[in-house]
Amino acid sequence: MIKIGCCGFREKREDYFHHFEVVEIQKTFYMLPRALTAEKWKREAPPSFEYTVKAWQLITHEPKSPTYRKAKLPIERGSERYGFFRPTDEVFDAWERCRAIARILDARIVVFQCPPSFHETREHMENMRQFFSSIERDFRYAWEPRGKWSDTTIERMCGELDLIHCVDPFKNTSVHGTPRYYRLHGIGGYGYEYTGDDLHWLAELCKKDEEVYCLFNNISMVKNALEFKKMISSG
Repeated sequence: MIKIGCCGFREKREDYFHHFEVVEIQKTFYMLPRALTAEKWKREAPPSFEYTVKAWQLITHEPKSPTYRKAKLPIERGSERYGFFRPTDEVFDAWERCRAIARILDARIVVFQCPPSFHETREHMENMRQFFSSIERDFRYAWEPRGKWSDTTIERMCGELDLIHCVDPFKNTSVHGTPRYYRLHGIGGYGYEYTGDDLHWLAELCKKDEEVYCLFNNISMVKNALEFKKMISSG
């Protein structure tokens, strides 16, 4: 089974629900929506529609990240209480608030995307161990490391903490976890539009696994996702 969608609603929700069966919510990364907003999203969607959630940046990113400024978060740039899975009250509170929204949406998967500055160190690995061993297992957790990590360490950490290794399959190979969870950021960057050959390659890759999520996150995400869906449905 291949589930195809986009990272965020990139067209009217009514149209999106007609075209796709899954969406990865991006607003939960920048600033959590109100519970009433999440309830509205859930109510508007067809019964079979699936939400996945991108975890709040207070868990994964430090306050010096430009994404904090984009979200206008009132947190001091030099604060060391947020991000990098630090086992602080602030990080766990951020998770509980994110978790509440994910539960309203009846999400199956929560994606933890880390910045390139979160690389392989003992401290970062210990932070992850403390964080994931402390939180409830309400969902499947997907981890997208973008810093320098060896495949061996990623596989070990994902196995130990029961995480899905989330990747852009045009850049990296997922080394652990089911279902596969692919985030397609564009070859070379957000402005890339996938070609027919690209999508054919992706289709062949997805055939290797029983269940795969393909979430497009490039400038032509709706167009490419629809093309890929048509390709898959036609066999």
